[in-house]
Amino acid sequence: MPSAQEPLKRVLVTGGAGYIASHVIFALQETRRFKVISIDNHHNSHPKSLQRVAQIARDALPPNASEQDKESTVIDAWTCDLRNREQVRNVFEHYGKDGIWGVIHIAAYKAVGESSEIPLTYYENNVGATISLLQIMSEYDCTRIVYSSSATVYGTPPIIPIPETTRMKADSPYGKTKVMDETIIEDVCSAEPTRWSALSLRYFNPAGAHPSGLIGEDPLGRPMNLLPLLSHMAIGLVKDSKLQVFGQDYPTPDGTCVRDYLHVVDLAKGHLLALDALGPDSHVFDTCPTNARFKAYNLGKGHGMSVLEMVDAMRKATGFDYKYEVIGRRHGDVPELVADPTLARKELGFNAPQDLVTMCRDLWNWQTKNPKGYGGPDEVVPAGATPTLHQL
Repeated sequence: MPSAQEPLKRVLVTGGAGYIASHVIFALQETRRFKVISIDNHHNSHPKSLQRVAQIARDALPPNASEQDKESTVIDAWTCDLRNREQVRNVFEHYGKDGIWGVIHIAAYKAVGESSEIPLTYYENNVGATISLLQIMSEYDCTRIVYSSSATVYGTPPIIPIPETTRMKADSPYGKTKVMDETIIEDVCSAEPTRWSALSLRYFNPAGAHPSGLIGEDPLGRPMNLLPLLSHMAIGLVKDSKLQVFGQDYPTPDGTCVRDYLHVVDLAKGHLLALDALGPDSHVFDTCPTNARFKAYNLGKGHGMSVLEMVDAMRKATGFDYKYEVIGRRHGDVPELVADPTLARKELGFNAPQDLVTMCRDLWNWQTKNPKGYGGPDEVVPAGATPTLHQL
């Protein structure tokens, strides 16, 4: 009965209109336990994604959905730049002290190669904005955070698959921003162990899209990651005659870089598990070496695929005959990044069951249904499924 429902918990997702975050928002909405607040400056995302994810959530409601269930599908969407303290403070002020239960912090610049070209921009955006966010969260008594980290914190790891105990020694400015953010968050948790709790998710390479084809990856400009680049080549958005492969002399089976790919829907569910683990009944912090309630988990499948294997998988999914040429190594790239996800499986209940065929199929389904990404013709969105938009 509706009267027996727990009130919705407000959860703020930074970068909410982005590829990963939009799938995380659906994972939250699917439970009908949360009221999602999104903040995004749309630097590399499209606001239409929030309309789409709200539509998916609305369509998934049961016939007997309560008014609260329906409310859980409506996103509070704020156009906001995390680097602008007053804009962020205004969002928190809208809900008041203790008005936001927790934060999932995903917003960041994320291209390894680009970070080596404009490192100051990456440090300002990824580190500076995180410090500001944490300060404002503390001011409004919002002291639970799930942090979107990356396997790049490990640099060139000494052990494959990579356990969380591996030393952090990032090779790129992007990776270093993630190390810095994790360090800052852990220090905050150490300084106020009775107030703060945080989980950092070091994930590997998300791929695919929601099986509906309504939301997916739509990078602005030329894609900087392999799978969306291959998808754009097959659909004709990128006209390159050949794919440039950065090095084929790595100590891997075919000489190209190996990465651990996991389906973005599986990754999104990992964020939900982490958020739930910040609740009062959680035991994930019982084994922490200090009284700081901070922990990091790897999210991945536990086995890797090379660049050339990914090209072959996309060739089968799309029917497109990819050509490629090998050029020099790219600064900041490491030979192999494969997760040891044992800890996340054991303590969070995380699993990533969807395989490479499914990832490529779902990616191509999204791309063919949206050949111009979110920039294509508007679809009709049912009443009540659209986000509540806020401009600052």
